[in-house]
Amino acid sequence: MKKTMMGTLLHFLSVLLGVLSILVLVQAQDQSGFISIACGLPEHLNFSSNSTTINYISDANFIDTGVSNRIQPIGNNITVLQQLEYVRSFPNGVKNCYKINVTNGTKYLIRASFFYGNYDNLNEPPQFDLHFGANVWDTINASLYRTREIIYTPSQDYIQPCLVNTGNGTPFISTIELRPLNNTIYVTDSPKSVLSRFLRLDIGSITNLQYRYKDDVYDRIWAPFQWDGKKNLSTNNDLLLQNNHKPPSIVMSTAVTSVNASAPLQFYWDADDVNDQYYLYLYFNEVEELAASETRAFNITVNEKFWYGPVIPTYRAAYTVYSNSATPLTGAARYQVSLSKTENSSLPPILNAVEIYKIKDFSESETA
Repeated sequence: MKKTMMGTLLHFLSVLLGVLSILVLVQAQDQSGFISIACGLPEHLNFSSNSTTINYISDANFIDTGVSNRIQPIGNNITVLQQLEYVRSFPNGVKNCYKINVTNGTKYLIRASFFYGNYDNLNEPPQFDLHFGANVWDTINASLYRTREIIYTPSQDYIQPCLVNTGNGTPFISTIELRPLNNTIYVTDSPKSVLSRFLRLDIGSITNLQYRYKDDVYDRIWAPFQWDGKKNLSTNNDLLLQNNHKPPSIVMSTAVTSVNASAPLQFYWDADDVNDQYYLYLYFNEVEELAASETRAFNITVNEKFWYGPVIPTYRAAYTVYSNSATPLTGAARYQVSLSKTENSSLPPILNAVEIYKIKDFSESETA
């Protein structure tokens, strides 16, 4: 009887795992709500990216100013992403704005990319401002490939990313990408408080590759980070349980831990201004199948103040610890995060991935 029950249970779990795998696959293939614009691409062209299968269209229907340009050949051994082969430049006017229709009330990850590629054959990368309607988003120094990301919930049925000439060369842009998110994640204390990506890291990566869609259903771009002096942990098994933040299985399959079991995991970042506000997101997944006698539990402090705990990662299950929407981190020149094992834990802490967002104040009306 016990063998029969065990066999039935194993069969049920196998079927459930198969169904979950199919659901994850279907979801990962869904580009519903994606807006992917290759700026400067001729109006009659569109393409599906070889690396991500994301479908890109021309920006011709979103703006009536600017000039389409193709970047210069880089070299035989360098491959440029398809969506970066063209740019739209703005030699005329101080401020040139796109108008992109969106679903108001829907939270979006909005990403703008800039790859100069010597499109004008001048070898003089410009510097200019990026605005979001009447709000200043950032300054772009185009000497290197740049991306800027915000998480934003529009109150209108359109958004207006703008390129502003500040007298330091002709503004341009390579791509604009919008990805709808779950409205329950990345919550701030005010609709005017916009999250600007500060960093997003795949901790303990063993491939040294970036991951985005299809691995990430929200098309967040995870940069590999190999932590010197730490022990890498990894698994070939996918996640069985996801959460609303939906970190990619491939990112959650690696982690770092302390070589010395009693030593904490610590990292820090420096603020540009002590008044800056940050939201911290830490991602955990137990990648080791622990023995019955083993435990892993740890507390998290920020600048030596208790922040959260204890964290007890579950095997093959995503778990996210993040800043309370009402209490962003602020008031310090440096933020040091420490993960320290509890007194009764037999194993040191782990960390799979981290995101940090900085608050930007978009207090100007979208219609200003």
